[in-house]
Amino acid sequence: MKFNHKRKLIGYSNLLDHPIRVSPFLFSRDFLLWALLGLVGGGIAGLYWITLESMIHLLEGIGGWMIVPLMTSAGLLAGLVIHWIGDPGEIHLMVNNIRFNKGKLNPKNNPSMIISSLICVAAGGSLGPEAPLVQVTGSTGTWLGKIFRLKGEKLRTYSIAGMAAGFTALFGAPLGGSLFAVEILHHKHMLEYYRAVIPALVSSCFSYIVFAFVIHLGLGPIWNFPTYSYEGIFDFGYAFGIAILAAAVAWIFIFSTKGCKKAFDLISLPIYFKTTLGGFILGWIGYGFPITRYFGHHEINELIGLDLNWSGLLLILGMKILAISVTVTSGWRGGFIIPLFFVGTCLGLVLCEFFPTLNPTLTWVSCMAAINACVTRTPVSTTILLSVLTGFGYFVPILIASLTGYFLAPKIPFIYSQLKKIEE
Repeated sequence: MKFNHKRKLIGYSNLLDHPIRVSPFLFSRDFLLWALLGLVGGGIAGLYWITLESMIHLLEGIGGWMIVPLMTSAGLLAGLVIHWIGDPGEIHLMVNNIRFNKGKLNPKNNPSMIISSLICVAAGGSLGPEAPLVQVTGSTGTWLGKIFRLKGEKLRTYSIAGMAAGFTALFGAPLGGSLFAVEILHHKHMLEYYRAVIPALVSSCFSYIVFAFVIHLGLGPIWNFPTYSYEGIFDFGYAFGIAILAAAVAWIFIFSTKGCKKAFDLISLPIYFKTTLGGFILGWIGYGFPITRYFGHHEINELIGLDLNWSGLLLILGMKILAISVTVTSGWRGGFIIPLFFVGTCLGLVLCEFFPTLNPTLTWVSCMAAINACVTRTPVSTTILLSVLTGFGYFVPILIASLTGYFLAPKIPFIYSQLKKIEE
């Protein structure tokens, strides 16, 4: 025994005497590639955003009854782009490819996604630029991974890191954007793709730096919510109760979207007929309720400033839900996360009309959190994103609302690809 003990000591001594042949840091080639992916993703997002803002500035002056022909024409044009160049798919397809297609997002669909989404969002569709950005930056991650001959889980990691770069550029929250890219893909566990968390964080940080430089982004909330101050433990109960009502509205949105999908599926014609019809319907909704147009980046502040009673707000709420549903199901391209935040704000305003003693900011943010978490099943990243976007500094009420929405979500998820297992 003593002899074996001495041999071990000699072995350890010799090991310490050997020169270190590798870097003592975790810094590696992978870090450089994740950073490169973030830089490229941030640049792509910056150019996309500048182009989108220019197009919106060009078209937003068109109002009145001219909204109807504008959005109808936009639907036709977007449909023709998809028909001729190729169908880039929706967020369901993107989640499906990450989970079942070995993590590959095909870059060949990017031209169609970029052009069609710019047309749809700039014309006033009730969808945001998050899905197009995530598709483009995620496929950039796939492309970079293939250049370096990566396969399997490592290639999927690069695709997810690219997605995170896109989410972060839009939301301005590297931590929230990273977790959202990972969380939205899960089947049963939030961090099902936990290996992608650090790559996503690195890529997100570099993406945000570039995006902020390109568009001169300020660091701070984008919505002018009143400052919230903690008023006692009952605030947690209020967040829970408000979230239950918000989850019910999320169910209404889900069933509204499924109903619209069934209706558009009955039309066995090329996609440009569906997008044109969708544009015609959206045009009339936008004509009657102009604030329901666009995705809510600026419209949420406008909504807060309106002096409307509960009936007017309920009408806007219903029309916005219908507008998002039609936009999603008629073939228009874009994302529904920020539009859902608009729905949450509108519901919060309605509740404050009925219960004037409620804290407005707590009510609005709780509604936003519960609705988005119920639809997307992303309670953790939703909490972080809303804290950044609204300046709401208290995590716990938002987290309670997000978790309430998450656990009250329908058993069959809105993003159907979240239901299945990878092995299937």
